[in-house]
This record gives sequence, structure tokens and C-alpha cells, in this order.
Amino acid sequence: MSANPKANATPAAPATSEYSAAQIQILEGLDAVRKRPGMYIGDTADGSGLHQLVFEVVDNAVDEAMAGHCDFVLVTVHANGSLSVEDNGRGIPVDVKHDDRHVPKRSAAEIALTELHAGGKFDQNSYKVSGGLHGVGVSCVNALSTWLDLTIWRAGRTHALSFRQGVLLDRIVTMTGEGVAISPARVTGVADRRGTRVHFLPDAEIFHHGVFSFDVLSARLRELSFLNDGLIIRLIDERSGKEEDFACAGGVTGFVQYANYGKRAIHDSIFHVSSTRGSGAAEVSVEVAMQWNDAYGEATLCFTNNIAQRDGGTHLTGLRAATTRVLGKYAEDNGFTKNGNMSFTGNDFREGLACVINVKLPDPKFGNQTKDKLVSVEARAAVEEVVGAALAEWLQEHPADAHAICDKIMGAARAREAARRAREMTRRKSVFAGAGLPGKLADCQQRDPAQSELYLVEGDSAGGSAKQGRDRAFQAILPLRGKILNVERARYEKVLSSDEIMTLVTALGCGMGTEDFRIGKLRYYRIIIMTDADVDGAHIRTLLLTFFYRQMRDLIERGHVYIAQPPLYKVRHGKTELYLKDDAEFSRWLLDIALEHASVRGGPNGDAIEGEALLTLARECQTAQAALQRLSPSVDRMVLDAVFRGLAIRLDSPDAAHECAERLAAQLRDTSVRAESSATSNHHQLHVVRRHLGNDRHSIVTADTVRSPDFQTLARIGAQLATCFPQPMIVARGVGERRRERTVSDFPAALAWLLDDAGRGVARQRYKGLGEMNPTQLWETTMDPDARRLLQVRIEDAIEADRLFSILMGEEVGPRREFIERFGAGVVEMDV
Repeated sequence: MSANPKANATPAAPATSEYSAAQIQILEGLDAVRKRPGMYIGDTADGSGLHQLVFEVVDNAVDEAMAGHCDFVLVTVHANGSLSVEDNGRGIPVDVKHDDRHVPKRSAAEIALTELHAGGKFDQNSYKVSGGLHGVGVSCVNALSTWLDLTIWRAGRTHALSFRQGVLLDRIVTMTGEGVAISPARVTGVADRRGTRVHFLPDAEIFHHGVFSFDVLSARLRELSFLNDGLIIRLIDERSGKEEDFACAGGVTGFVQYANYGKRAIHDSIFHVSSTRGSGAAEVSVEVAMQWNDAYGEATLCFTNNIAQRDGGTHLTGLRAATTRVLGKYAEDNGFTKNGNMSFTGNDFREGLACVINVKLPDPKFGNQTKDKLVSVEARAAVEEVVGAALAEWLQEHPADAHAICDKIMGAARAREAARRAREMTRRKSVFAGAGLPGKLADCQQRDPAQSELYLVEGDSAGGSAKQGRDRAFQAILPLRGKILNVERARYEKVLSSDEIMTLVTALGCGMGTEDFRIGKLRYYRIIIMTDADVDGAHIRTLLLTFFYRQMRDLIERGHVYIAQPPLYKVRHGKTELYLKDDAEFSRWLLDIALEHASVRGGPNGDAIEGEALLTLARECQTAQAALQRLSPSVDRMVLDAVFRGLAIRLDSPDAAHECAERLAAQLRDTSVRAESSATSNHHQLHVVRRHLGNDRHSIVTADTVRSPDFQTLARIGAQLATCFPQPMIVARGVGERRRERTVSDFPAALAWLLDDAGRGVARQRYKGLGEMNPTQLWETTMDPDARRLLQVRIEDAIEADRLFSILMGEEVGPRREFIERFGAGVVEMDV
């Protein structure tokens, strides 16, 4: 690795030594947001700022829900990279705001989107409490978007405003007898509904990696659905066909149940309190739910006015103070600390705790615009008072649950003491052994952690190849023998007794656990997990990720953990030889090979399609086939094939459903199709019964299925392909005497023939393990910084990540079986 080119550089001379009033700039309007976006929406490089744009708009819709005017929010990630948020609230006001500051006069909607610190949340008239406080959220979205289209349904009319980088387009100005009149907003039609839709495309000049994450969005929307009982939120991703409805009932109590899924709760009743302290501008509403489980960590989620605080704040401080005080007194009064032999710490009381706290204040104070930490002093006193009184009463009313919690606390205290003794023993052993690095570690020469990286390699064979192929200047290698301990099922003292884990901890140098972990002592800023592409490799990778997530979570949150991406294939075509990462990359490469000198035409006299046009159709066809694959577990495959061949299915009326049933039955062999309609609602569906090997297979096609993104993609592309060519069609590939032709029934068959024909001229080797590569190949494909691919491990959905580790690696078998049954149908290839 080359040295820092700026290390010995001579400082550049300043452009000018003059500093006068001419250098003082005044940024007008939204210019300040575009100049310093991080001040308003967070980091623009790591994706957090990009998603903050979405949350600013969604929070406005949720504020309408908290005010009682909205019960549905639709968030759509569009195929072109834009995103829209739609609600059925009151709609942003569109009438002209008459004051002396704005000339010409402008509509309230335009002011809200183009002026900082403009909005309807500075008093408690329109919104008693709200997530928006400063009036900068949606205007920042507008400023940081290439374009933003605003649609408002209000008072029987549809209004529209369009912006480009924060500037309103086509403001309507007319002359009247009284002078200049400004249209409040362009009226585009009538409306039989109310609400607002904000549709925007993030500016690529500001967000260089502007790709919305379905997981990040779903995590936040799930939170909002739980925190606003009765609010339905739908997320649609047109890029992948994913769709999810969040109608999470139960409020914060249901939220705790969701967070505890996959763990064993040690008591049945969930502690819940909802109360208010103070009045007027000092009123604080507190809602808390708590339940302890058999896990060893704490999962406390903090919210203020439905906004998440990942850094906690005064409400979390009040909660912990009340919990420690009340539980400590109960344990002492009921003999759990008899003879003074047992002492507790705050961590003991919170081991295994799943908790959700949501406070609502008229004027909360946060550390910054992204609201990551609550600093309102009044919140601590209110939470401590409400939780303290309610928890003391709950413990008396639920003695069995209270004793189970105290037993859990005692177990945590004993484990903490055992871990302390184990740590001391480990430290003494280290002193006697000389406190050196592990013998199996092949360290690097570089001593700057920021320039160093550690490969965790599966097996001694691959470890040997990695040691020979590495750049020893900055790459260290630590071979792992077998599978490490599953820390999800082990207490801390058992983790300390694992030789393989202690070898890893010693190599990293930063300790582990809540008390001993010191991020400043980390010896390598890149920790790269490199395992085989088989079941055992995946298991080892999962065990390592479980260890890092539970014992060194800060490594993941700071972006230090990576997963190597060794190639799955080595392919050769003619004189070309290259490595391909996975099946998807191999399919794309093979498609490019297949379409060289290829054409498709409808019949002998039809026009041929080739080149870019053929490539576009082929990619569309593969997109539809992927959608078909995802739909297959729930919808009969023959029905999907018929839709792909151009059969349109409509279920918006009884007549349309019956017509579709007749057309489907006429096309499918050994199949009966009947239309079914609900007597109490306008719901229609198709019931398909197909005879297969002497058995009847039943399948239901509902209106929701037809409206799903995958089904719409399948129908759209199927109709497009059906109109491109008359059938049958002729497909050809090659040049001169080597040109081959084939008559096929449809375009999917043409594409299949082209891929099969191209595959005959391709030699491929599939790597199952790292040991199959020699040191040179391992360097060229997986370790060379200029050629390798690394996946950075990030926590996009902390709640779902915690649940997933508990489900896959925990003690409870039932949730793991449900997980396999739910997602097992989507497994295309299994290595057993």
C-alpha cells in the first residue's frame, strides 16, 4: 500500500491574503442547505442523510396521524431511484399567505417547501405534539433534490407544484383590475379525496451513493406503525417487487412482543404504563412497556414524539434511574440480598430487558436536527416519576413475575462476578505467557491501524494460501480452526473460556464485552471475514457475525467489519479468461456472450431485432422471469405462464373475474378455474384447481396478488413481448457459415436457446472452497485492493438484526422452524 501522498507535501500558498467584507457571504433561502447539508440531515456519504430525507417527509404524515387526521401512509421507491410519500391527511394548505414579508404573495405550500423555519408546528393550535419542530425538514428535502413534485388533494381539488433544486417552476401570475394576482397552486383537476404526495429524486451531486435501502426504510416504518396504533403504512419497492404492509397493533406493548420474538420471555405479563405529568407547554406524556427475556443483552428503544433517539437522552436516564431504584428496593425487601452477600449494578437490572419508551412533549429539545438525543430536562423527571410509581405497583400485583425478574437479576450478578474472576485469570495467564500475539497470527508490518487489515480465514489450508498470497506490508492473516462458540447461547464467562475466541480477541487487541471493550486499542481498521462459499462457510461467517454483534457491536457500527467476496466462477470464452462473483454476474456475462451476432424476428419475413434493442428485451424478459420465480410459491405456475404469454387478469368486478376465469380455463390443461366474490365486500378472486399426478392442486389469485409489483411487472413485460413479434419466431446466432437458426414458439424460448447455444462455447470452473485457489489466484481475486470486492457489514435495521440473531442462533426452536418454513420455498439451490 502506498504512503499518504500528502504526508510530506509542502503546504499550498493561500489563494489571496486579503480578507475584507467582500469575503463575507450571505446564503439566501435554501442555499445554506445545499452548501452544508450535513448540518441539516446528517452524513451524505453513508446513506443516513439520504434516508433522513424520507423520514422528514414521513414524519409530517405521521404528525397528521397523531393529530387524528390521517390513518394511511404509502411510501414507494420507484424504479428510477426517486421516492414518493403519500398520505390521506388534511393536505398542505394551498391558499395565499397574506403578510408583508413576501412579495409577491405565495401559497402556504410553496412557503413550506422553500423557506427554512416555516411550518405549522411552532404553536399547539394545529398540532399539539409533532416530530417536526424547526420548520426545516421538508424544505431541506426540496433543497437537496434534483426535482420534487408536490400533489395536494384538498377541498375537492387537485393542486400541483413542481420544484427543481428547490426552485418553484411555472408560478402562475395574472393581472387583475386590482393588480398582480398569484395563483396559490396549479389546479390540475377535481379530487374525491384529501391528502398530500411528495415525490422527489435526491440530487446525485450531493448523494453520490443515492440508493434507498428497503431494510432501512422498513425498520423506521415498522416503528412508526407500532407507535401509532391504527396507522397503516405500506412500503412498495418497484425495483425488486418487494411490498410490505405495516399495520402493527398493540402499541408499545406489541412492539416489545415483536422485539422479543425468538427469545424466551421469563415472565408472561408485560409491564405497561401510560401517563402524563405537567400541563400546557410543560406537559409530558410517557408510555413505557418492558419485558425481560432469557438473553444476555439489553434492547431499549427510545422515542420522542415518535422520533427515534439512537443515543438515548434524558428520558432514557429517567427510565434507568427508576428501574434500578424500584427493582433494587424490591429485591432487598424480599430477601434477594439477604446477609449482604449480593450486590447489584445497573447492568444487572437490565440484562435481558426488552423495553420501548415513547415520550411526547409540545416543545422537545434535541442535540441536532436529526434528533438522535433528547436533552429536555423535564423528560427525565416525568419518566422517573411515572415509571417508578407504576413499576412498584406492578411488582406487588405480579409477585410471580417479580420473583422471576429478580432471579434473572441475581443470575446476571453471579455471572458478572464469574466473568470478573475469569477476566482476572485470563489477564494473569497473559502476564505469565508474555502477553504476546497468538502464534497462528501472521501479522503485518504496518503499525498504523488505519492502514492495516486482518483476514479471518476458514481453515489452515486456505490460511496457508492467504499467508503466501498476501501483501505482508499491511495484511495480517488469522486462520480459524473449525466453528467458534455460538455466543448467542453462552454467558460471558463461557465466552472467556473459548480458546478460539480469545485468540481472536487477542489479535484484535481491543478487548470485548461492555466493560473491557476499548475501540481505541483496535489493531486493524478492516476486519475481513473470508470463508468458503458452502454451508459450513456460511455457518462460520454467521457465528463470527454473531460474536461481533453481541460482544463487539461497536466494530460493526463504526464500519470495521467486512465480508470478502471470493469469485464463484472462473470462465473462459475464446481467449478471454476472467473471474465472476456469483450466479447473477455469470448470467449477465453469459447474456452478453449469447447476444453477440444474434437476432430475433417474427416469421421468415418479419423485421429482425438485434443489438441494443434485443439486449433491452432480453433483460426485461429476465426481470419478468425473476418476478415469476418469486410468485411461484404462492400462485400456480401455469397461471403465471399464461400471464407471461400476454393473458390479462382483471378482478375489479364480478364480470371481469368471470371472464378471466373462462379465458384461463380455456388455456390451461387439466385445470378448472372459477371466480369467487365476497357477498359483503367488493373483493373478487380466482380459485384455480389443477389435476397433477392424480392429485388436485389448489391456488388462489386475489386482487392483492394482481396489484402486487411482481405481478404487474410480469403482466407488463408479458404484454410487451407478445406485441413485439408474431408467433412463431425465428432466432439466429453466429456469422457466416457458423450462423445457426431455430424456430421457437415465443421470446422466452428464443432467449433460452441463445443462452444454451452460447453456453456450449464457455468453459467454467466453479469454486466451492478457498482451498481450491492457489496463492496467486487468491490474491488476484479476493485480496488485491485494486481488484477485490468487499461487503461492509452494517446495521440498517437494529431491531430486525437482533431478532434474526435470536431466531437463527438462539435456544428457541419454534421461531427458527417458522423462519425456515416461511423462506425455505424461495431457496433455489441448496448445498447439503
